[in-house]
Amino acid sequence: MISSILYYFLIFFIYSVLGWIIESAYVSINGKKIVNRGFLIGPYCPIYGIGSLIIILYLNQYRDNFITVFILCIAVCTILEYFTSYIMEKIFKARWWDYSDRKFNLNGRVCGENAILFGLGGLVIVYLVHPIVNVLLKNIDKSILTIIAIVFLIIFIIDVILSFNMVKKLKDSLGEMNIRKDSTQELKNLMFDTINNNINSKKFNLNLLQKRIIKAFPNFDIVKFINSNKKGIKRFIRKNIYK
Repeated sequence: MISSILYYFLIFFIYSVLGWIIESAYVSINGKKIVNRGFLIGPYCPIYGIGSLIIILYLNQYRDNFITVFILCIAVCTILEYFTSYIMEKIFKARWWDYSDRKFNLNGRVCGENAILFGLGGLVIVYLVHPIVNVLLKNIDKSILTIIAIVFLIIFIIDVILSFNMVKKLKDSLGEMNIRKDSTQELKNLMFDTINNNINSKKFNLNLLQKRIIKAFPNFDIVKFINSNKKGIKRFIRKNIYK
């Protein structure tokens, strides 16, 4: 039972990383600058991992029908994206992505363009990527695979806890941003700036493991945002970083 859970966690983790790579590359190319996309600090986007896991567990049975897999992938991933957007907005009072300017969008949470891409991505997973991933995982010794899964699980849990707490405190300190605005990069960059500017300080209130994980990721320029929110950032640092 435990080994099965860890195996599926690895599947989730692998596709979360692949999703992060694809989305970060897409946004970076469009924005003409390197962008570390996603809510969490680490290089993974859980929404892609969850979507891929659902596809692998429940849609593989339809692999004999190309069109059925395509349509079901669109349905599953679009519903997942919509409710993820809704839940994240309710928790943090911020719009993490917004497709209001795109055609065939629904409340700015999902859009036709992404739906088609989800369908195509699902086909790639079912017919090309996962058969390879499955073979690779099965060729790794189970004990080694278990250790790898446990290590990644611990890192992931720490990241989730740290990211949720940092963003929640940040939102409370700065007040509500424009709820219709895509806030992903703004919030993530601010987290990196606040943490990295204080990472070597003896007063920095995080444990050594958290510091080590945070140091592994790059910082980005957010001068414009910081200048417009100096008071809120000072309150945040004084309240949550320094004792």
